[in-house]
Amino acid sequence: MRSLLFLFFTLLLALPGRAQMLPDTLHPTSPDRLLRYTYANDFLFRTDYYFTQGMTLTLVQPSLARLPTQGLLFRGPAGSTQYHGIMLRYDGFTPLRIKDAFIREGDRPYASYFYASFFRVSNQRRQRLTTALEVGFIGPGTFAKEFQQAIHRATNNPEPRGWDYQIQTDAVLGYRVAYERQLLAVSRFVEVVGTAEASASTLYTYAGAGAQLRLGLLQPYFSSLGVAGASSRAGQAQWQLYGYSSLQGRLVGYDATLQGGVFNQTNPYELAASAIARTVARNTTGLVLAHKGFSLEANSTWVSPEFDGARTHRWGQLVVTAAF
Repeated sequence: MRSLLFLFFTLLLALPGRAQMLPDTLHPTSPDRLLRYTYANDFLFRTDYYFTQGMTLTLVQPSLARLPTQGLLFRGPAGSTQYHGIMLRYDGFTPLRIKDAFIREGDRPYASYFYASFFRVSNQRRQRLTTALEVGFIGPGTFAKEFQQAIHRATNNPEPRGWDYQIQTDAVLGYRVAYERQLLAVSRFVEVVGTAEASASTLYTYAGAGAQLRLGLLQPYFSSLGVAGASSRAGQAQWQLYGYSSLQGRLVGYDATLQGGVFNQTNPYELAASAIARTVARNTTGLVLAHKGFSLEANSTWVSPEFDGARTHRWGQLVVTAAF
């Protein structure tokens, strides 16, 4: 698997940036500017293991269309509105018991990563194509050890003692494609959206499919990226209050947070490929309150066991979005 991923990314980087691209006039860029921050942690469910905390910061802006990375991203069908963005992401993972100062054989390794995702969204009335190029690293350089230890000292919680055995430094390089399509719309209060997604990456390689149900006072899903900027929200409801629930199933090919990176073979501990669960289910349920260009969201995610002997896991997340 590691040799196949290395070959894939060698070929990807050799591709010409503008190969087989349609003229810009067929793909207008949205004037919307969007800033989004998310913070996720499992403390809401009184756990402190597996996925333990993560953050993202996302910027969508028309000028990002000029980034050279955008030439590697698909533009979607003619007439689709383009959104260009960059997302910075950090996530951290620990085993079941963080007070143990030794390697817990058969448990999840300590791991953390940080990467930048350069993405393009091609949006139409009833469908959306998102492609992203992800570049970063996994390993001690994220300072996850220091970050978690500082939080635990400040909150008077037990100190995590196994970070010296974490997954070592390696490159994150990936390409992700996601497709969404409206399956059902009843008035403006109910929507069902189907999803399909695939990632080929030195971090996560998988293929997945699922659906999302949205109920309440809401704008059409494909009218914006959640909330619209001032020049795009004319004729739309100024308030949104709705709940949603999504379910996705994944076929997992590779997971560097469990198996270690593709290039660095010096990890003190990692799980064997035979221990990785090849089918994983994920459910996210949330509530959104939005007014004009501002949105506040709270959600929880449940994931099925990801390796032999693992438990299911849940965590909560807060999302703040502003469009202008």
